Amino acid sequence: MKVRQDAWSHEDDLLLAETVLRYIRDGGTQLAAFEDVGDALNRTSAACGFRWNAEVRKKYEPAVAIAKKQRKEKKRALEKQAKLQQKPKSEQVAVKKETNQHQEMEWLPAPKKVSSETVNKLPFEYDMEDEEYAPLPVRNAAVDASISLDDCIHFLQNFQQNKNSDYRLQLENERLHKENQLLKQKNQSLEKQLKNLEEQQVAINEDYEMLVQIMDRARRMTGGVMQDEVM
Repeated sequence: MKVRQDAWSHEDDLLLAETVLRYIRDGGTQLAAFEDVGDALNRTSAACGFRWNAEVRKKYEPAVAIAKKQRKEKKRALEKQAKLQQKPKSEQVAVKKETNQHQEMEWLPAPKKVSSETVNKLPFEYDMEDEEYAPLPVRNAAVDASISLDDCIHFLQNFQQNKNSDYRLQLENERLHKENQLLKQKNQSLEKQLKNLEEQQVAINEDYEMLVQIMDRARRMTGGVMQDEVM
């Protein structure tokens, strides 16, 4: 049974981002990525999905776009490879050479020390605490020019959908925040009432003890008077 964990550490967010990006590049679904991360962090896939959409995704938007592009490039390379196997050997050399050009678009891990100039040139936010995970682009101008209009349309459509999803999550977050504030106010009111009742109880106990002492003193005085009358 998975135990609820409230706080997300930087390492948890990094693992979530790396797993989702890997699933996107490999053609998998984000739901499968959330389940994988949930098993690793002992969280539910729903909690991982909410964390990704509410906090982590906005920091990795450019990386998500690159991962989707790499997925398409990989798919195209596999399709060309399948076509290559069906062509004569004389045509295979030219196709293989073209495929190698696409492979130059790979993103390599950065060295552990990155200069500030390099950080400013990166197409997305760079985290100085995790330098060894920062991607540095090895670009090929011929490959960059292969982006089609369909790719741009697909990217914009996904961007709009993600924007709408973020807006809904923001509204839900605001609603939960208001409910939390109301519950805090109610809790403070109940605590104040409890404190007043405790103070009243203490006052009642003191009055009762004083009354008992007065009655006891009165009995002793009455008993002394009766003894004097008998004598």
